[in-house]
Amino acid sequence: MIQGDELIGLGACDMKGSLAVMLSLALDETPRSIEVTWIFYAREEISRTESGLIELIELRPDLVRGDVAILAEPTAGVVEAGCQGTLRVRVDMVGRRAHTARPFTGRNAIHRIADVISRVAQYEPRTVVLDGVEYEDQLQVVFVEGGVAANVVPDAATITINHRVAPDRSHDEAVAWLRSYLGDLIENGDEFTVVDWAPSAKPMLSDERLEALVALTSAPRGANGLDGRRDVPRTGHPGDQLWRGGPTSGSSKRREDHSRRVGAL
Repeated sequence: MIQGDELIGLGACDMKGSLAVMLSLALDETPRSIEVTWIFYAREEISRTESGLIELIELRPDLVRGDVAILAEPTAGVVEAGCQGTLRVRVDMVGRRAHTARPFTGRNAIHRIADVISRVAQYEPRTVVLDGVEYEDQLQVVFVEGGVAANVVPDAATITINHRVAPDRSHDEAVAWLRSYLGDLIENGDEFTVVDWAPSAKPMLSDERLEALVALTSAPRGANGLDGRRDVPRTGHPGDQLWRGGPTSGSSKRREDHSRRVGAL
């Protein structure tokens, strides 16, 4: 709802604010110098295989064919060029079950996970500059699972790690780096499984239409690197210029008190 100069509601400062802008522009009959296709889809932030955009590409690839793709995510009006890839890996670690009164007869798999958590927490982000745009890799533990009973030393535990990867690395390179980084913490009998991968997109700051768009922003360089947006590279057409920009700010994403000034939209 709108109260004064504020659009208030969950998602107002996120994608729903941008959707309002896109719908308004789509209904505007003012002639444009280029052909524009407006794409709206569901399930944009879950597993790649469940994405409504993937579904649309498979069913009607003609509808998403183009030279430039812009994702209207919250960037406070600044263009973010390209995007990081997103790698999610699950590590199943083994131990030996025992009674907690005699833990020395077993091996605690959850305790082994603690070493992995410690190594991930000590990670120093790698910075990459491509076409003048800076990207910073990230590494985080996002799930920990384990336990048998209150009096049992667990013989199995699982940890899930999310790795945001700059566009200079491929899927295979990112997987190889993470496996090497965990090193001897992964032992024989453990399983290292890639659960999900969303490819990156390079900034490609060469398209004249995007250069004109960047010129309208207030960013000193004109474009920032995108930390991680799995749908940016999903249009799936080689040669596409893949960028993100929107009217709102992402600083309050995931909060319930979303609001955004109508003037910003």
